[in-house]
Amino acid sequence: MTTSSALTARQVWTRNRGIALALVLLLVGAATIAVIRSQTRHGNLDPRSADPRGSRAVAELLADRGVTTRLVTTLDAARESVGPDTTLLVAVPDLLTHRQQTELAKATASSGGRTVLVAPGDWSVGRLAPGVTASPVTTLETTLDPDCTLPEARRAGSAETGGMRYRTTADDADACYPSERRPTLLRLPAASGRGDTVLLGAPDILLNDRLDQQGNASLALQLLGSRPHLVWYLPSPADSSTADTGRRSLFDLLPPGWLWGTLQLFVAALLAAFWRGRRFGPLVPERLPVVIRASETTEGRARLYRKADARDRASAVLRSTARTRLAPLVGVPAAQAQTSEALLPALSARLPDSGEQALRSLLFGGPPRDDAALIALTDRLDALEREVRRS
Repeated sequence: MTTSSALTARQVWTRNRGIALALVLLLVGAATIAVIRSQTRHGNLDPRSADPRGSRAVAELLADRGVTTRLVTTLDAARESVGPDTTLLVAVPDLLTHRQQTELAKATASSGGRTVLVAPGDWSVGRLAPGVTASPVTTLETTLDPDCTLPEARRAGSAETGGMRYRTTADDADACYPSERRPTLLRLPAASGRGDTVLLGAPDILLNDRLDQQGNASLALQLLGSRPHLVWYLPSPADSSTADTGRRSLFDLLPPGWLWGTLQLFVAALLAAFWRGRRFGPLVPERLPVVIRASETTEGRARLYRKADARDRASAVLRSTARTRLAPLVGVPAAQAQTSEALLPALSARLPDSGEQALRSLLFGGPPRDDAALIALTDRLDALEREVRRS
């Protein structure tokens, strides 16, 4: 009878219930925090949010100056709201699909109003601001000087515009706040002569916790307060206009920080594997605190086999050991001691009275049915070894 060593369902649950409980508690805690936070907090660059990364402060300052702020989350609402007396702020242009960007550019091209793009990258800048390209390397400087003739920038002075840098082929563009000769703020007049498009390299001047730094507040109020109405467009995944074949892949939706973080974790894992797998030199023998006799070790292992009812393993060990000892006695190499084709003919030639079939059953047979058969197998193996030694 063969004894299975597979764990039962109860044993698996006993061993892993601590991990399962920890995962359940983690999920419950995350869901609770998400529910609590969702009642009082909004996302980044949200004009309703009073969080450090929100933009409620600039919206209230604009309201004090008579500028109304309207939040929209769909492309259709953003397109319908553009006009000569409106400033359209696109908070995260890179979240828009190519089709959405093309439709938004058509709507704003002849509107006569102002369009402000917050930190557009390669994915969106070419469609929303034709003739402009984004530098693949962002600037490490945060506070920059205007260094241009744009009135809004000259009145604001130094501001935290450091982030995306741009290049343009337009001769009439206002290029401000340069970093390494590339501007982080661009103003592009519309081809129709009415309205303009402003590219802002970083969102810092709009954030609650950065509004009071440098000339951030002055620059933000001037860029967003040039018209009596401000439409704040926060792209939403729930927008039905995103359901097109031009959607980006999962990797395109991930921000660059996640990709760099994943690469760093991969490198760290490789270094950890190298550290854990490297050799520290030859093994050093260590004296055991207690000397255990071989007979005690054998007896302890036998008791484990008996407790597990593992007669198959016990008989396999006995037969393997017997074959290893018999092989050199009959002239069989140690490497072939466990093969019946080499060992059995040599034993039959040494013991002609013992049939080859009986030797095969003894040395390569199946597991014993019970403990008595196991003991009988042990006695027969000992008798065979003694007979070979005497012959």
